[in-house]
Amino acid sequence: MLVNSKSTKPSYRIRSNDVIEIELPSPPVIELIPEEIPLDIIYEDKDLLVLNKPSGLVVHPAAGIDRGTLANGLAAYLDASSASGSPMRPGIVHRLDRDTSGLMVVAKNQPSYHHLTQQFAERKVKKEYIALVYRQVEKLSGTIDLPIGRHLNQRTKMAVMAKTGRPALTIYKVSKQFANFSLLDIEIKTGRTHQIRVHLAHINHPVVGDEVYGNNRSKQLRNKKLELAINDLNRHFLHAAKLEFIHPSTNELISFSSSLPQQLEEFLDNIKVDS
Repeated sequence: MLVNSKSTKPSYRIRSNDVIEIELPSPPVIELIPEEIPLDIIYEDKDLLVLNKPSGLVVHPAAGIDRGTLANGLAAYLDASSASGSPMRPGIVHRLDRDTSGLMVVAKNQPSYHHLTQQFAERKVKKEYIALVYRQVEKLSGTIDLPIGRHLNQRTKMAVMAKTGRPALTIYKVSKQFANFSLLDIEIKTGRTHQIRVHLAHINHPVVGDEVYGNNRSKQLRNKKLELAINDLNRHFLHAAKLEFIHPSTNELISFSSSLPQQLEEFLDNIKVDS
């Protein structure tokens, strides 16, 4: 930094009419690097593909993460000449949290991209999930209609924000109950960041294994074996099980389903005995 064309010490106090010169570094080159990442594709045609995202796979690059994402894998898999959407998010029209597994649809060309993004924006896409939550849910079905926004103090988290949040609607139904847990079928009408996790934590039934919104709930079980099993799970118990939308070319309603990953099925088998 120069002040009045001269080098100055960091302790220099700026005065009126000083001319300050700063040399800014060149902005970093932002580029999505194609990577050969295995993709569990369950359907594909000329317009789109539907895949099963595994838990642990980040959808697109973010702060501190520029490799090993689904977007990197799609950049290698898709035809670059037909790339749709943002260069950093080829074909991606929606996302799942890193530790959430399950179904995602990806556009393969611009018309499909615009058609699908519009369906998501207009809430025409049906999205259903399976979640295991702590404690038995007394009300066997219900609706959580509470706005969600960025947490005021912890900016990496979301929270129910009555005045400043955006509308968020979650519908749940209990499909099975255990001594310490409830298995829920969930449909979301909106797609806010961390929506299901925030809503369920707000009603005091956080998703099992959710370290961000679970408030160390596993330690409150007072069952060491269950606590260890949840720690070994190394993910939260949330799976995108069904996806239904209008095909961009045929205008037909198409739907897909995905069974729980083996790891989650085995966890359910274990808690039948130990909870």
